Amino acid sequence: MRIDALRRALPGHPFTRLDVVALTPAYRHSTAALAEAAVLVPIFSRDGEPHVLMTRRRADLRLHPGQISFPGGRIDPGDADAQAAALREAEEEIGLSPAHVEVLGRLDEALVVTSGYRLTPWVGVVPYPYPYVAHPDEVAGLVELSVADLLTPGSHQVDFRDAFGMMHEVHTFDVGGNMVWGATARILHELLTVWRTA
Repeated sequence: MRIDALRRALPGHPFTRLDVVALTPAYRHSTAALAEAAVLVPIFSRDGEPHVLMTRRRADLRLHPGQISFPGGRIDPGDADAQAAALREAEEEIGLSPAHVEVLGRLDEALVVTSGYRLTPWVGVVPYPYPYVAHPDEVAGLVELSVADLLTPGSHQVDFRDAFGMMHEVHTFDVGGNMVWGATARILHELLTVWRTA
């Protein structure tokens, strides 16, 4: 798959906002104040092959310790919008200047069940090589996953789990011992689906 194909497909891709009203009453009650957050899904080319740049969170963090995720976080009052928040967080977490990101578009909002976030993913093409720096307060290191490896048969699994009276798809990717799951894996799955049909 080529990054140019994603450039053509993503700007016209219809994204879905999270329908909190459709959630069961028990779930709505427990998530009455969903926190708004945004992530950047950084795509880059290395040796002509597309890759996804991710972070590994520190093992001692209160939320999602040790997980592989995208750079991002809570939308702050000073952020102009979700895209601005995603770019700011990427700069803070991995040293990526917003000026060096070619934002292609957004994907569906995702619900982070374990921490009650409404998450907006933005996809952007980023430079490589680049002096990325993992911020030690949040990020233990960077993880580069090739799209070819993510698409390898057997790397992606889908299970179903009941949470708050609803059945949720639980996606996982296992690439070379790097386990990606939860909302991050759902976002990856949607990205690859859009890309494959481009």
